[in-house]
Amino acid sequence: MEVIIEEIAGYLFAAVVLGLTLFFYLRSLKKKSDTNTKKIEKAKEGGFYEPVSLHPVVNENICIGSGACIEACPEKDILGLVRGKATTLNASRCVGHGACFHACPVQAITLYIGTEKRGVELPHVSQDFETNVGMIFIAGELGGMGLIRNAVEQGKQAVDNIAKKITKTKDCDYDLIIIGAGPAGISASLRAKEKGLNAITLEQDTLGGTVYSFPRAKVVMTSPVILPLYGKVKLGETSKSELLGIWNEALSKNNIQINESEGVTGIASYKDYFEVTTVKKTYRSNSVLLAIGRRGTPRKLGVKGEEKEKVYYRLLEPELIKEKNILVVGGGDSAIESALLLAEEGNNVHISYRSEAFSRLKPKNLEKITSAINSNTIKTLYNTTITEIFEESVLLKGTIEPFESIEIPNDLVFVFAGGELPGKFLEKCGITITKKFGVPILSHEK
Repeated sequence: MEVIIEEIAGYLFAAVVLGLTLFFYLRSLKKKSDTNTKKIEKAKEGGFYEPVSLHPVVNENICIGSGACIEACPEKDILGLVRGKATTLNASRCVGHGACFHACPVQAITLYIGTEKRGVELPHVSQDFETNVGMIFIAGELGGMGLIRNAVEQGKQAVDNIAKKITKTKDCDYDLIIIGAGPAGISASLRAKEKGLNAITLEQDTLGGTVYSFPRAKVVMTSPVILPLYGKVKLGETSKSELLGIWNEALSKNNIQINESEGVTGIASYKDYFEVTTVKKTYRSNSVLLAIGRRGTPRKLGVKGEEKEKVYYRLLEPELIKEKNILVVGGGDSAIESALLLAEEGNNVHISYRSEAFSRLKPKNLEKITSAINSNTIKTLYNTTITEIFEESVLLKGTIEPFESIEIPNDLVFVFAGGELPGKFLEKCGITITKKFGVPILSHEK
């Protein structure tokens, strides 16, 4: 009898321990769920909830709440668990790494571009990356997949498809002209060499494309990429200069020259070839690969004095700029990161932003700029726009009544007002553009 009582007591004790463990576990889950619900509410209030580009959509009927997608996301606080299911918390801050898509053990995540409310203009591209204009292909950011890994893969695949379809003619200068030297263009250039195609790569700016124009900050690569004729590149969180160093090494090792500062102004289509006109000359080619960014050319302010040499649209070598009166125009991540870097070098930095508060910033950038403003390291001019740029000053005007003007000393102006999308250029080439509202780009469904 005593043995039975001891066994019952043991079972009761185990049950109590198990019950308490389960209680505290469920309470912890509820606490996290409540916290994430508040984050969603805060994101909606701050304008961070509506996605602006590629983003995950979770199928709650499949999701098992493992949290693998949350752990895999390098940006953090994009996804969270609410009532045991994964959901987006700050969707507008998602940059579409796709790590959550690959990490989900039950394939409950699909990557979408655009939403029912916010459309995204994309060129018509087939599964082979070919546009509606035969033998003009698109890879990388312009087609909706701008991340380094995705762009590199698309550049390779596009060239593979070009090599299968191309009909070479004697009166052409090249088999393939690659426009753009970002991740997709570099990968395509290497693959073209590997496939024995006579190719040339044209870049309106410098090697690296849009990546090179990032402020000097970290670049996140969620998984390794395989560069043709080079091998595996596994960097994780790395510097822009290190990544550019690898690309330079891969190109020089294979004797591939990029024609920098040679922007393309037009593409004329003929029966079996294309004429690609640049700011320098005209080329003939049997095929064309567009590996340009969606940002296109920098958007100008359209104000008097903007043509002055002291006005820039990207930040290069911030460590060389010291003790200057600088105005940064814009309220996005690029503007904020640039302002912070310039302030670190001892410059007197002002930020002009047309709204009353910064929105859609990455959490780290929001935290850093708030700290810089509170410490008076950076001065903000909310609700203002530039009206005129002088040699030694800048005139700004308020965007709300009483619309007062203010003139501040100035040596340099950095404008981050986005870019003019290359829509007109594409349409001129005959490429069809459509606005996508909530379209799946990457899905497990076949």
